[in-house]
Amino acid sequence: MTQDKQQGIIIFIAPPGAGKGSISQKCVKELGWEQLSTGNLCRKNIEKGTELGQKIDFAIKSGRLVSDDLIVAMVRDWFLMSQDKKKTILLDGFPRTVPQAMAFKDMIETDFPLTKVLIVQLKVSDEELTKRLTSRLTCSNKNCQEVYSVLESSGMVPQEPMQCDVCQSRLMQRSDDNIDTVRDRLSNYHRHEDDLLDYYSSISLPIVQINVENSLDKVFDQFKSKIGAQVL
Repeated sequence: MTQDKQQGIIIFIAPPGAGKGSISQKCVKELGWEQLSTGNLCRKNIEKGTELGQKIDFAIKSGRLVSDDLIVAMVRDWFLMSQDKKKTILLDGFPRTVPQAMAFKDMIETDFPLTKVLIVQLKVSDEELTKRLTSRLTCSNKNCQEVYSVLESSGMVPQEPMQCDVCQSRLMQRSDDNIDTVRDRLSNYHRHEDDLLDYYSSISLPIVQINVENSLDKVFDQFKSKIGAQVL
């Protein structure tokens, strides 16, 4: 099965806390684009008990990393089932490694040849990321998962303390948003970032850099001005 219409894909290269999920949500709401979060996709496959979901669940419960092959197969299935092949797709959390990026490139060339891919690197200091992540709040409703912050400068403070603006569920802090875990996550991220950038440069994919050390609204305005002319 191959596509017959032009489609655009934006791949974020961004550390945790850079705001790729929040930017993606604004693109969905304001531009009509579509977000593919591999984390959410994993959870949905596990909840539905799909064959891939069972394998992913087994890997997680066994204390192993989910293999690149499983992640790529899950993403490929999602693309094959996508109805609107003309929508711009934002990839949130994928590819994370060079092997995933290589497998995704092969998948696109084979199954979706009429596709334009753009790399967007979100630039932010580790100091700012640590402050953001340790101040982050997430909706406890698994079907919502809106993200907020206690930082006034973020523009993401909930209207009511500890309550989701969207579904009114309780807000919570993720267990991995503590300072020690955050430092470990950032250290792990940086080990892959340079390799990914080198790989994308080697296959001549355009890379757009955006400084995200600002409020979400200002960052989104910058995103639209830099990306708008390049996507489709």
